[in-house]
Amino acid sequence: MKPMPPHRPSGPVNPQKARKGFARIWHAGGYSVAGLRAGWHEKAFRQEALAAAVLLPASLWLGNSWVEVALLAGSVWLVMVVELLNTGIESAIDRVGPEWHALSKRAKDMGSAAVLMALLLCAAIWGTALYQKVFNG
Repeated sequence: MKPMPPHRPSGPVNPQKARKGFARIWHAGGYSVAGLRAGWHEKAFRQEALAAAVLLPASLWLGNSWVEVALLAGSVWLVMVVELLNTGIESAIDRVGPEWHALSKRAKDMGSAAVLMALLLCAAIWGTALYQKVFNG
């Protein structure tokens, strides 16, 4: 009995897979910009980006060392990263179909929980830093 040949997708192949070197980096950057533009159409991402516009500069004022600034700014940045990933999960689930499915709900709920955890971490870091600044000067 002959072995089965490997499965080949029947649709068009992604041209990015064939690119090498600088062309791959250039096109990947374009995809990233497209992702940020798509994220901007999400209300939650816009709110977080606007909060970041205030909090990122504020981290320079609040942090006493580069490590503290990195923690403060990084926690804000993490919220935005997780929000983009959550939006990607939701988009992929919605592409499959609009009907309700337990696994689709589970994936969306877990993405939402990840955003909540990132927000709570950010709030805890900022709250602790503000407490230290106010009460321990």
